[in-house]
Amino acid sequence: MKILIIEDEYPAAERLEKLIKKLDPRVEVCAVLESVEAGRKWFANAEPVDLIFSDIQLADGLSFQIFEEFPAHSPIIFTTSYDEYAIKAFRVKSIDYLLKPIKAPELAEAIRKYENIREDFSPKAYARKVETLLDSLEMTKRPFKTRFLVKNGEQLIPINQEHVAYFYTANEMACLVATDGRQYLVDYKLEELESLVDPLNFFRLNRQFITRIDAIQKIHTYFNGKLKIELRPQTSQEVVVSRDKAPAFKAWLET
Repeated sequence: MKILIIEDEYPAAERLEKLIKKLDPRVEVCAVLESVEAGRKWFANAEPVDLIFSDIQLADGLSFQIFEEFPAHSPIIFTTSYDEYAIKAFRVKSIDYLLKPIKAPELAEAIRKYENIREDFSPKAYARKVETLLDSLEMTKRPFKTRFLVKNGEQLIPINQEHVAYFYTANEMACLVATDGRQYLVDYKLEELESLVDPLNFFRLNRQFITRIDAIQKIHTYFNGKLKIELRPQTSQEVVVSRDKAPAFKAWLET
């Protein structure tokens, strides 16, 4: 197995290489790169490797900048200090990561997972997953709305985001449902709302609903791998998470 390490801290890179070779002495570490610039030069000329271990924060920028220019054709295991937004994005997109300081059992598990998927690995599909991961991480840098201004008769009322239970759309209009059960029209489309709310607290269940985690009352398994959701306050509409979206929803719940 040929491995590439992208890490700007020499002791961390040296420790990772030792841990890898202790697990399998046959592994070849092709290079240890310490910067975005070094990564650009290496990927512009080098042969593909089997597996990449990449720190996120490098001395001259983020390693994501490398993969924006050179789409990943090998699986990447990102190494990072804990950041709840970043970890959520990795989980939802099913991209592997290791938290620093890296521990031998976790490293062994990450490599074992790679070996299990190696034969079915699709560079094109994986590059797309990394691309959507970068989009997700970019979104977490944006400021999220803390209040929504809604109309109640002749009055305008600010509603704090923690008092929002969920949003839903009906007859091409988006509605905000507050935790007390009151409903208000909002001047946003659901697609816009999805980018305005904190993804740690809100999830797009389907085309009709975005919910806050506190509004989820019960989750039922449904046919064909779908999930049926009961919300609080109750809604007369059936709320179903598709089979394709169910893994991301479960990952979000565990964040």
